[in-house]
Amino acid sequence: MKKNNKITIGKTRSALYKSAKILGDFNAVKRGTIGRRLTYRLTGKISARILSKLIRTISKIFKLN
Repeated sequence: MKKNNKITIGKTRSALYKSAKILGDFNAVKRGTIGRRLTYRLTGKISARILSKLIRTISKIFKLN
């Protein structure tokens, strides 16, 4: 199989988001607020996982009935 090495919108968008994340980290270190940034990032990941599980559970309930 051939690999698709084309530059797509999704790949470009992903690269831009990753670079913005790194630049935000540098900026937080510069301002001395890296602890706050890490806390926000962790709470965001945890809340997203909880919300995802909740939505999956609700959708399963409604599909069964």
